[in-house]
Amino acid sequence: MTNYNNSQSDKEWWTQQWIDLLNSYRFKKRLERARNYARQGNVLSLEFRDKEIISQVQGTAPEPYKQSLWLDTFSDEDWNYVIETMSQRAIFTAKLLAGEMPQNIEEVFAANGLRLFPFTLDDIHAKCDCPDKARVCKHIAAVYYILGDRFSDDPFLLFQLRGRTKEKILEVLRQKRGQSEEENSTIKEKITREKKPTSATQKYTNFEQFWEYKQQLDSSLVVITPPPSNETVLDVLGPLPLSTSADTIEDYFQKIYQNISQQAVITALNQGQDNSKINNE
Repeated sequence: MTNYNNSQSDKEWWTQQWIDLLNSYRFKKRLERARNYARQGNVLSLEFRDKEIISQVQGTAPEPYKQSLWLDTFSDEDWNYVIETMSQRAIFTAKLLAGEMPQNIEEVFAANGLRLFPFTLDDIHAKCDCPDKARVCKHIAAVYYILGDRFSDDPFLLFQLRGRTKEKILEVLRQKRGQSEEENSTIKEKITREKKPTSATQKYTNFEQFWEYKQQLDSSLVVITPPPSNETVLDVLGPLPLSTSADTIEDYFQKIYQNISQQAVITALNQGQDNSKINNE
């Protein structure tokens, strides 16, 4: 049985915001009866029909009462601006594609002069065919409480009440994310083409091949001298194609390269001395 107390720390924030809005209603006795209706299963049916909610609540009469509920919807132009704003913030796209409601989702709507959540109960339009002429009768209030659970299961229902279905929102977000990834891929390919290795280094696919030489050398022909310039193979290969921390990684590779080069020279000198002794003997 669902608990509809005023404070629900275990509820998602968007669900709690909806319940808090309902609990702001000043007719507390009516809300108490509505909570009992919701707990006892008096809300017999509740379905979303496009941008409207249709429900039936069993009251004291033999036949259940019928309710309809809706919010003011946004225009297609408004939704285009909203989704474009969402797509520009990666965390929003990631959370929505994962079925979560971003904590500060209202910032997106506010940036476009809109509001996702109703500000007051006056922003929620509802009708019930019961004799009670109150704007929020106990049957409508019971539907509000059940809606809190529905929003908990699927926060996109709030978007649907504002005129845009989950499928359409996710479709556009995926398209925009795909376009962004395609643009990034094009840029990376361009950078790769511009940074192709020169003819002097293109035959080396890794460091092992660079240092490898299988022919036997006459030790007397081997002369170890410093390089003509300070440019290393890392300099010739060009900057690393990384978007972040490239400088730090390049510095690290430079230190490794210097240590390897120094050790190679020491090893070669030692081997040269050993070969010289063998030849003299």
